[in-house]
Amino acid sequence: MEQLINIHIEKLPEGVYLATSTDVPGLVAQGRTVTETMEIARDVARKILEAHAERKNHSNLPIIGESFDCALVVAT
Repeated sequence: MEQLINIHIEKLPEGVYLATSTDVPGLVAQGRTVTETMEIARDVARKILEAHAERKNHSNLPIIGESFDCALVVAT
């Protein structure tokens, strides 16, 4: 099952990117690029959600249906 999670990404003064999410408390990921940061955030979110499922804590995240809007990052 795929779920839609909103994340917030900001560039830190050190030049790296930091991702957090109010949808998945505890999700914190850092990477050298936006893409790397999003990949790490996806892995962290998956592990947090799996831990919640093992404890029978259900999330209120929307399940991805037939269509949805999503931001796409394109480097130029």
